[in-house]
Amino acid sequence: MEKLGINKKSIQKNWYKFSRNPLSIIGLTVVVAIIFITLFADFIAPYPEHAGWYTDFKNAKLPPSFNHPFGTDTMGRDVLSRVMFGFRYSLMMAFVVLIIVVPIGTFLGLIAGYYNNTWLDTMIMRLTDIFVAIPSLVLAMMISALLKPSLFNAMIAVTLLWWPWYSRLVYGISSSLRNEYFIQSAEMIGASPLHILFREILPNTLAPIFTKMTLDVAWVILIGSSLSFIGLGAQPPTPDLGTMVSDGYKYMPEIWWVSMFPSLAIVLTILGFNLLGDGIRDMLAAEVY
Repeated sequence: MEKLGINKKSIQKNWYKFSRNPLSIIGLTVVVAIIFITLFADFIAPYPEHAGWYTDFKNAKLPPSFNHPFGTDTMGRDVLSRVMFGFRYSLMMAFVVLIIVVPIGTFLGLIAGYYNNTWLDTMIMRLTDIFVAIPSLVLAMMISALLKPSLFNAMIAVTLLWWPWYSRLVYGISSSLRNEYFIQSAEMIGASPLHILFREILPNTLAPIFTKMTLDVAWVILIGSSLSFIGLGAQPPTPDLGTMVSDGYKYMPEIWWVSMFPSLAIVLTILGFNLLGDGIRDMLAAEVY
C-alpha cells in the first residue's frame, strides 16, 4: 500500500482536493445514487414485475401520475420501474467491459513500452493503431451485426474495440519511464522483467488508468445504449435504456414520456460519471501529470 502511495494522509489530502469542487461532489452523489438503485431495484421499484414479460393493455400509455410517476408504455408497463432496472443493465455492461479490457490493454501497453523500439513494440502498437483508426461506434455496429443481437454480444463488441485506448495510455507512460534511473537500477541488480513491469512501472500508471476508467464508464454506457437503440444490443423485454428509447421515439410527441425519461436517465448517468471522472482527474493531477 505504501509503495502505491496509499496511506491515511494521502487519502485525506486527495479527498480534500476532490471535495473542493462542487461539481465533483454532484457527480459522486449521482453515481452513488445510481449504484444504489442498481443494487436494490428489486426492492425499491414500484412495479418490479414490469421489468420482464408483462402486459397490461388496460393501463397502457398512461401519462405521468401519482401511481406511475414516469407514466406507462404501450404494453402498460411502468416506465419508472423499467428505468430503475435499466440502470442495472447499463452499469453491468460498463463494468464487465472495463474489467476485461483494462487488464488486457494495460498488459499489452506495459510490454510494448518496456520493449520499446523492438518487433514486439511494433506489432502491438500497429495492431492498436488499426483498431483506433476505426470509429468506435462503427466498429461496434459491425461486430454486433455479425453476431446475434443480445446484451452479451454487445459486450463482446464493445470489449473488442475498447482495449487499444488503455494500451496507448500505458504505452506512453511505460515508454517514458523505460530509461529512468530507478528502472536502470532495478535491471542492474538483476530484477526480472516481470518484476520491473509489475512492481516498478505498473504502480506509476494506476492513477491515470483509474481516472480513465471512471470517464470510460460513461462512454461504454453511451455506446451500449446506441447499439440497443438500433436493435443490436439488449432485446425485449430486457429493460435496457437504449431499447426503451427506441421503443418510445416512434410514438413521439403524443406519448413523449415513454422515451423521454429513459433518455434523461442516460444523460444523468453519463453526466454523473463524467463529473466524477473530472474530479478524480483533478484530484490525482500530481500523480497523472
